[in-house]
Amino acid sequence: MDFREATEQDRQRFNDFIARFDTGDLLQSFEWGELKARSGWKPVRVLMERNGEIVASASLLRRAIPRTHRCIMYAPRGPVLDTRDDQLVREFSACLRGTAIIHGAILLKIDPPVPIEDTEAEATLRAVGFRQVNAEGFGGTQPKCVMQLDLDKPIDEIMASFKEKWRYNIRLAERKGVTVNIGCTRDDLPTFYALLKETAERDGFLVRNQKYFEDMWDLLVPAGYMRLALTYYEGRPVAGAIAYLFGDKAMYTYGASSNEHRNVMPNHLMQWRLIQWAKESGCKWYDFRGVSPRRQPDADDHLAGLNRFKEGFSPRFVEYIGEYDMVLSRNYYWLWNVARPWVSKVLRARGRAKTRAADGDI
Repeated sequence: MDFREATEQDRQRFNDFIARFDTGDLLQSFEWGELKARSGWKPVRVLMERNGEIVASASLLRRAIPRTHRCIMYAPRGPVLDTRDDQLVREFSACLRGTAIIHGAILLKIDPPVPIEDTEAEATLRAVGFRQVNAEGFGGTQPKCVMQLDLDKPIDEIMASFKEKWRYNIRLAERKGVTVNIGCTRDDLPTFYALLKETAERDGFLVRNQKYFEDMWDLLVPAGYMRLALTYYEGRPVAGAIAYLFGDKAMYTYGASSNEHRNVMPNHLMQWRLIQWAKESGCKWYDFRGVSPRRQPDADDHLAGLNRFKEGFSPRFVEYIGEYDMVLSRNYYWLWNVARPWVSKVLRARGRAKTRAADGDI
């Protein structure tokens, strides 16, 4: 088998290979690497071929560590390969390790969307040198648990699978005159961003700046990978969402809503319109993305409301194996994972540090 760095000429083959996997994710695409390059990361894309056909790939994001000649490398939702092919995993992992060492990485982080039930694949990753990372919040840099709606059935059956209250809320929004535009343009981004900031202030989380979403639009929309939806009531925007479309999967990623007119259920109707769009686009799954890692979160879990809302559409709950690190420098790894977080915690406690958004889509 041949291992090499992917070039611009490989872009379509690279993306097509990832998209054909049931777990293939936009975060491993060429375009996502270009997006992250605008915020300090450097994409390093590699692939392995057998008889001229791609059998494994990874889009690695490289981030320099200040005041050192070292870096971290991360494959969001990667690498992409048949994780049950023991020999392929071993060979490709060895090549990834070599690539990371050449770039001066202290660690190689992966979080492949391998279901937690796949103990064979998880054991193989451990055998080639990856160790599990404990994480908080959504369970990692990317959500450890998601909810996915099966679209491989008639649209009326999909609607019938929703909880009764959710079907009622969708019809209520329609009766009240709520409308959803899923064909928004770049000029609608400021409207969406204003709703997103309003949501962040209400729910207590931070958001990226507007330029990030403009960059996202410029890189993902021309490739057909992104859609912006806005929901209106009495002529005013009351909710919005960004969804991705990659291969035969649609993914709901950013949601925003106004503090006003929540009683007309704009979010229920907006989700229904996006589900219809995903079905019409030929998707097999509509992925609601991150939820609480606890299948039945406690009432005081800040993600409990998110779980309840998404559960109303009757998706399946999917738990992945989570984040794994391949340690390439024990001393630097300790500094990165123990000393650095401790210092940051002390500084925040003293009010001398600012946090930035980390919303699960690095």
